[in-house]
Amino acid sequence: MRIAMISPTSPKKRSLMPSSKLRRSLRAHGHALSALVHVGKGGLSPAVIKQIEQTLADHELVKVKVDTDSPDDRLAVAEGLAARPGVNIVQIVGHAILLYKRHPQKPRFEGGAPEVRDTKRPAKPSEKRPAKPSGKRTGKRAARR
Repeated sequence: MRIAMISPTSPKKRSLMPSSKLRRSLRAHGHALSALVHVGKGGLSPAVIKQIEQTLADHELVKVKVDTDSPDDRLAVAEGLAARPGVNIVQIVGHAILLYKRHPQKPRFEGGAPEVRDTKRPAKPSEKRPAKPSGKRTGKRAARR
């Protein structure tokens, strides 16, 4: 017996890029980003779209914040942005939309060399940790004593 997969009916789910390692990586990178573009009272105007396109060309991964006073719903904004050529919606959390558009010459997140990670390891329990320096105390408590 075969079960047919139902396509997502929610516009939020339809506009998201397919699940993959790339999407997971983009979500991780986007977590620390602050919103570079805000959609406010004017809604998704041509000026805001132009600003988003420029920011995507510069950064590839952009967080867009849809303010509560915006006349457009956050899902409508996401759908409007996903309709742009090459723009993918990575994630929608609250009023924040994470957008990705691959750079044509120098992609940062796909097809390049892997990122260099910090190679420092935490000290193993068997390794001795350096002793704390003894002597005068410093800081606020030392001033009180």
